[in-house]
Amino acid sequence: MVLRLIFALVNEILSHYPSNYKQSGIIPMLDLAQQQHGGWVPVAAMDAIAKIVGVAPIRVYEVATFYSMFNRTKVGKYHLLVCGTTPCMIRGSRDIEDALLKHLGVKRNEVTSDGLFSVGEMECMGCCVNAPMIAVADYTKGSDGYTYNYYEDLTPKRVVELVEMLRRGETPPRGTQNPERKNCGPAGGMTTLLGEPKPPPCRDLDAC
Repeated sequence: MVLRLIFALVNEILSHYPSNYKQSGIIPMLDLAQQQHGGWVPVAAMDAIAKIVGVAPIRVYEVATFYSMFNRTKVGKYHLLVCGTTPCMIRGSRDIEDALLKHLGVKRNEVTSDGLFSVGEMECMGCCVNAPMIAVADYTKGSDGYTYNYYEDLTPKRVVELVEMLRRGETPPRGTQNPERKNCGPAGGMTTLLGEPKPPPCRDLDAC
């Protein structure tokens, strides 16, 4: 039953590409394998993908080692990824990472003894206005229930609180963790552009 489902998913992926370009499916198949293995891609899975798409295994290894989204060692059921790009660093991402590592008692890319948490680093998550931030890859429900959520405007205290909420099986509120902000709006609310802008004095430029 499980194998039948896997073959169905693989065939679904391959159906999106020309039959003579099966290698185009390497990335989505690596993502599928990572979800099925609890957040990492073993060599055996990479070899299987290479066989499916008809390339040498090294071609799959090259992809898996190039993209930081693919983990080649085991991670925790909650894989906590701290943004390490410049805006987040300026806003204290190193303090966020230090708070996580100290609280969990691990080093970067290590897994806690209960297998629940691991901490890694990721480059720009595209939400610099809400720096510093982390992404949480949640593998607790397997590939069917896999989620990937952002938590923004963090402080060392708040990120530890988020970890403990996850430990208790709770679902922390996603997005900004600053109660004074709404999404990426300014803290304290808007101070300008509070209504519809006035129209220009003449919309028909040719008549002006």
